[in-house]
Amino acid sequence: MNTNPNFKFKELNVWQKAIEYAVAVVKTTEKLSTNRQHYKLIEQLESCCSSIAQNIAEGKGRYSKKEFQRFLFIARGSLYESITLLELFYRMDWITIDELNEHEKQAYEIANMLKGLINSLK
Repeated sequence: MNTNPNFKFKELNVWQKAIEYAVAVVKTTEKLSTNRQHYKLIEQLESCCSSIAQNIAEGKGRYSKKEFQRFLFIARGSLYESITLLELFYRMDWITIDELNEHEKQAYEIANMLKGLINSLK
């Protein structure tokens, strides 16, 4: 991966996985109908998925471990929010069980990586 040395967050495996997760979820939402009835929920799901990597990057750009850790907790919250929305989408028959399971598998890996990184900063 060709990364700019000024953006060290790109070297973090958890950031890379968060980007992959966001792309996968957005690709799923692109297949949904976008009538007004559920457009806001789709937008909310896309927002919280992209927020995971954004918060990792923003935290990495801070000056202290404590600040970085705080942004990692925010990223984890966004991850959990995305799983809740994906569950809702499944229960509304907007996505399949296979799609839900695949996204949950990715999310579980990210959650574990975030936990490890948070613990390493203590």
